[in-house]
Amino acid sequence: MVTFHSCHSRLLFILPGGLQNRRKYAILCVDFCPIPGFRKELYMKLLALGDVVGLAALPFLRRELPRLRAALGADFVIANAENVCDIHGLSPDAAEELFAAGVDFLTSGNHIFDRRDVYTFLDDSKSVIRPLNFPGECPGCGARVVTSADGWRVLVMNVSGCVFMDALNDPFAAVERALAEERGRYDAAVLDVHAEATSEKLALARYFDGRLAAVFGTHTHVQTADEQVLPGGTGYITDLGMCGPADGILGVRTEDVLNRFRTHMPTRFRVATGAPRATGALFEIDAVNNRALSVTRIAF
Repeated sequence: MVTFHSCHSRLLFILPGGLQNRRKYAILCVDFCPIPGFRKELYMKLLALGDVVGLAALPFLRRELPRLRAALGADFVIANAENVCDIHGLSPDAAEELFAAGVDFLTSGNHIFDRRDVYTFLDDSKSVIRPLNFPGECPGCGARVVTSADGWRVLVMNVSGCVFMDALNDPFAAVERALAEERGRYDAAVLDVHAEATSEKLALARYFDGRLAAVFGTHTHVQTADEQVLPGGTGYITDLGMCGPADGILGVRTEDVLNRFRTHMPTRFRVATGAPRATGALFEIDAVNNRALSVTRIAF
């Protein structure tokens, strides 16, 4: 079976078989709408991966991500890491394993402070952020400027939604402040919106359309099929999905979720079992003008 996804400037085929007979999939990208005057050195490819769920996802990413990154020609890889440690939080060791697997930068969300051993790590690390709209007294920060493999300066920001979630500070105002503080220090700006509500994610993307190269949602663990480039040039997808066990319910064991729904009793959620899979999106970005050229869904 061939998985086919379309985007503004390319067709992405994920084929059975393998690259060099060592892959479970092969990727063929075909340009069907070339951009006049297009020069590779003027754009970057950013691969964003959905929530990494459970420690079992780490060996899968170590095995598959380097090959996928090479096949796509990705210059910069971001993953949301708030669910790595048994769904609740991130540890320094798990973060280092993700970096070793080929992830360049980690965003997070409402579970980022579930483990105390991450507090100092958040203060010290230049490659991990927590949501901008947490109170300023919290460990870490919500925006960092980092350099991609091809030399572009990328401003990565992270906010947590307020609809059906904890009532944190205004995410719109938080992003406005970060853009003002970092003005002139970045080539491309991207935002991870860790939120429940589709409307809140899309509202942020529409509000900042033309000022951000990419806005991608996380948190729901389900990849959406609404990838697009907005009129002002911001690439958008409501949710990247997740990297974790395909069995279960959103990465959690089925019996745990059913017990919660059927009895309404407190239930300890455990990571599901089964073969892992990963989803995300590839953004092709004109880093000279901070605009997206295309958005493509990825599954592997």
